[in-house]
Amino acid sequence: MTALGTKRTMEKTVNDFVINVATANGTGSQTSNLIILHSMFEMGFPVSGKNLFPSNISGLPTWFIIRVSDLGYQAPGDVTNIQVLMNKDTWLKDLEGLEPGAIVVYNEDIKLPVEREDCVLLGMPMTKMARKINPKLGRLIANMYYVGAIAHLLGIDESAIEKAVQVQFKGKEKAVELNMQAISEGISFARENWEFESHFCVESREKNPDSFLIEGNEAVALGAIYGGISMLSWYPITPSSSLAESVIGWLPELRKDGAGGSTCAVIQAEDELAAVGMVLGAGWAGGRGMTCTSGPGISLMSEIIGLFYFSEVPGVIWDVNRVGPSTGLPTRTQQGDLSMLYEASHGDTQHIVLIPGTVDECFEFGWRAFDYAERFQTMVFGFSDLDLGMNRWETTGFQYPDGPMDRGKVIRSQEEMDTIVNYGRYRDVDGDGIPFRTLPGSGLDPILNRGTGHDEDGVYSEDPQVYYDTMERLKRKIDGSRPNLPEPVIREEEDKELGVIFYGSMENTIVEIDDMLGEAGISVSTCRVRALPMHPEVEDFVRRHDMTIVLEINRDGQLFGIIRKEFPTELIPKIHRVAYSDGMPPRARVYSDKILEVLNEVA
Repeated sequence: MTALGTKRTMEKTVNDFVINVATANGTGSQTSNLIILHSMFEMGFPVSGKNLFPSNISGLPTWFIIRVSDLGYQAPGDVTNIQVLMNKDTWLKDLEGLEPGAIVVYNEDIKLPVEREDCVLLGMPMTKMARKINPKLGRLIANMYYVGAIAHLLGIDESAIEKAVQVQFKGKEKAVELNMQAISEGISFARENWEFESHFCVESREKNPDSFLIEGNEAVALGAIYGGISMLSWYPITPSSSLAESVIGWLPELRKDGAGGSTCAVIQAEDELAAVGMVLGAGWAGGRGMTCTSGPGISLMSEIIGLFYFSEVPGVIWDVNRVGPSTGLPTRTQQGDLSMLYEASHGDTQHIVLIPGTVDECFEFGWRAFDYAERFQTMVFGFSDLDLGMNRWETTGFQYPDGPMDRGKVIRSQEEMDTIVNYGRYRDVDGDGIPFRTLPGSGLDPILNRGTGHDEDGVYSEDPQVYYDTMERLKRKIDGSRPNLPEPVIREEEDKELGVIFYGSMENTIVEIDDMLGEAGISVSTCRVRALPMHPEVEDFVRRHDMTIVLEINRDGQLFGIIRKEFPTELIPKIHRVAYSDGMPPRARVYSDKILEVLNEVA
């Protein structure tokens, strides 16, 4: 049963551990994993889950990492404290990778050796027990027995488990009854057969009654709906598909007109190029169009993205980053698309990029993206990643739009047109680089949007000075957006010993990194960039610190490269980088160690 002895009393470790469930894709394990996650969430302490799934439909290995931390740490963690073995294909490797003292819960019906004298080994005939309940569904129900095993080891409230099961099988009472029976049998088996008391345990905390768990992709979808999306075009690609599916799922409830029809059109396009072309058409017509994709889709959309920039048509693209290049690791996470988004398409281009770091910001930027697109008459990117987009995060609610939509400089009548001196579709009449536009159906002329060289009136031109002036105006327009975009989130220490700049889902690891550096005697101030082009406060942050390190989840340090290109030359020697990417969500120890390496090199 265990190589470490029989039941004994030891000091308890409360709400501080990592569980890793190793199963195979397509076996129904995600349901069981989410029941564990949600039952702990119902008990009120911080918990996060990371789903590491394969890029095929069924059969390949999948892992689910659950991090419990009263300190609120959400990174995967450095070691696995409790390992569940359900997959014969990774059985030996999962077992070999454990630290001494780990607790191993395994399915005895998988006839493979469990040989670790320095670990606690706890077996249960999960498949055999499940088949007694329902022979046809035994393979699926077997997963519920490890839910029971974990509940017994940690002391999870059975009422919290039952509530989580009810949520997972909403409206399916027979499924609730069947799965609760399996979980209860798993608890009973563990209690009666395992002479071991885990020193890891859970204790309830006061739960905010308004809190709930939601994926980043669904939060973006809700934000887009509240932001007035009128056309969604999309082509399926992991990890952005669930964003489009969430829009589709919520439309019947949130976006019906008085006659019961939808106020948002949804089109699944034949490819990514068609999808972004539809967004261009919607923006030209005065609608709020959006598509969602990942890096490979952005590559295919590149030409029309340039058309958005040069013809100055508003639109929104959400890029949920996965690991590249090429097909790369389609179901792993990265921040490798940042520089591509910022300068997407050929020629000189520069785009607004919104970078959420929390699900609250996913919602907020979901609606703000449309306002920015129409105010600055350009394509706006939302930049998320698989970790933030496809995992569940806690929130207590969203910041809803508190005013009318910002439609920008739109002329809707001849009376308004008469107030504009020397109107031209591409003429900057007030110095901010943004021209006025008209919309089809208003009866106002001209309605021109050219992808070729054009003068201020929209007339075709190859005149060198006209082209130069146009490109300078476009640059002035996008540069002028800096103070209007989301400002950075700055957490600053008084002594300002070290500044750390980061962005996106690194937000969910930065607190633990900060604490680890604090243990090494290093005081850290942090600055989370939330948009490109960067807000002026980011440069001010660098000026206030003797040394700054840019943290990124990619190989080449893409934000670091943008900073080196855009910041004054005298600041560059103060700025260093830590860039690391292996497809996993960022682990605090990896980044804190690399920061220490940089500090040692500089010293």
